[in-house]
Amino acid sequence: MAAVAVVLAGGVGRRMGAGRPKQLIDVGGRPVLAHAIDAFDTHPGIDEVVVVMASGHLREAAAIAAPFRKTAAVIEGGDTRTASTVAALAALSGRPDDDRVLFHDAARPFVDHGVIGRVLDALDGGEAVAVGLPASDTMVVVEDGVVVSMPPRETMTRFQTPQGFRLGTIRKAYELAQADPALRATDDCGIVHRYLPDVPIRVVAGSERNLKVTQPLDVVVAEHLAGEDRR
Repeated sequence: MAAVAVVLAGGVGRRMGAGRPKQLIDVGGRPVLAHAIDAFDTHPGIDEVVVVMASGHLREAAAIAAPFRKTAAVIEGGDTRTASTVAALAALSGRPDDDRVLFHDAARPFVDHGVIGRVLDALDGGEAVAVGLPASDTMVVVEDGVVVSMPPRETMTRFQTPQGFRLGTIRKAYELAQADPALRATDDCGIVHRYLPDVPIRVVAGSERNLKVTQPLDVVVAEHLAGEDRR
């Protein structure tokens, strides 16, 4: 039963305003993408890494991924997160349903081995696993600029990645999703939750260091974390 990490680097980072995909920005002396690949490449439970890159940047991504021994492929992603996952599933089409696959945002460069290990362990007896942290802020539902509900904070969880699945489970969920003209999703657990509602999604503990580099201020924080890693 193999474990494959899919590093999703298909976004172009418009919110970053850097003029290039945020996963190619240097943090701590190397690209964000390299940090993310390294976390999986060095984890003993991961067998292969597949990188899904934004159109027009495949060559640069391939050069970044080449030094890592577990890199199996660098493929072109789609216009959306969902389309990039579908491209990855197509690249894994020959694999058995029982294999484990972890989908990770390349923009989260500091995922650690503890988080990855918890996802893999949870997949030993499950089909879908999310990584999360308890919400620290008050969470509200807003419509047209007005608060309409305030869910109890203790029931709220902030999702991170990687999200892990049995390959057969995520394949089936996406087959159903692609037949739905009203498909909308921001992550892969959302696809499973909507289209395979009987599949329980386990949640394991994430890490505050597992931040997503999205805004310019996030780069400052990421540089600080990279500096800690070098000490």
